[in-house]
Amino acid sequence: MPLHLHPLKSSIPPLLPIIASTTSPPTPAQTRVDILSESLPFIQRFRGKTIVVKYGGAALQCNVLSDLVLFSCVALRHVLVHGSGPEINAWLLRTGHESKFHNGLRVTDAHTMEVVELVLDGKINKSLVDEINILGGTSVGLCGKDARLLTARPSSESAVLGFVGEVARVDPSVLHSILADGHIPVIASVAADEAAQGYNVNTDITAWKLAAAVGAEKLILLKDVAGILEDRNDPRSLVKEIDIARIRRMMEEGKVAGGMIPKVSFSLGISLANGLVLTETLPNLLFFIEAIELGTQSMVDRADCFKSPS
Repeated sequence: MPLHLHPLKSSIPPLLPIIASTTSPPTPAQTRVDILSESLPFIQRFRGKTIVVKYGGAALQCNVLSDLVLFSCVALRHVLVHGSGPEINAWLLRTGHESKFHNGLRVTDAHTMEVVELVLDGKINKSLVDEINILGGTSVGLCGKDARLLTARPSSESAVLGFVGEVARVDPSVLHSILADGHIPVIASVAADEAAQGYNVNTDITAWKLAAAVGAEKLILLKDVAGILEDRNDPRSLVKEIDIARIRRMMEEGKVAGGMIPKVSFSLGISLANGLVLTETLPNLLFFIEAIELGTQSMVDRADCFKSPS
């Protein structure tokens, strides 16, 4: 008899094509992979280099601490310098005192100085240290008084400003050992003079002096505006590159005002390998670097502003 072959019937259903959605949001794991991949050129460029980041005020709402921890794991060295003007304002109001300013600097009487030190060194500094440690990094909290890191002198306008100081000397010895051990120093902008009198020192200027002292590759100032504006009332008038002559001219014309005065003033004597970046509070540190490269933040032209700080 002829042999009749019948097709086998399988109980396994046919395979359906797998269609991956191109519109579904990335998973946290995908996001981490993307960030690491995009960070590679930055990591290669800055490996072993030091970057000083000024972090305070409105920027305290910006989530950069996790990025500092991430990059510290791949041999980038960071120094975090902070203030917290809004927090100081709030605590002064709690004690029945209003904040007063002169040319962008806080007028600091004895009571205000006590509040400044309690808030910056006692509250904000330790909160930042805690957060970095929780994120998996290791940080050391300091203020300018510790290990004589910063020695202050009275401001030239002390008759008006009170206990506002200028940074007269920086001894970065303690920072070298902290950085060499892979830790992130977190520094509150409080200093003392030779007689141990405390002074409120401007955070931007403190960050600049520290950056020069440790030979930082970049100094990044985080703010709530994109940089120097030709018209401070028009955020679209960003000045992407500026030299010292134009800075002086804009100050004389009154185009630089308020808290931007000390930020721009100290650039007249900045001494950094690759310049100063005035940047707004972007989502993470990688975006800061992208913003620098794309020219979406203000970059002070280093050609004629590299002088040693006094």
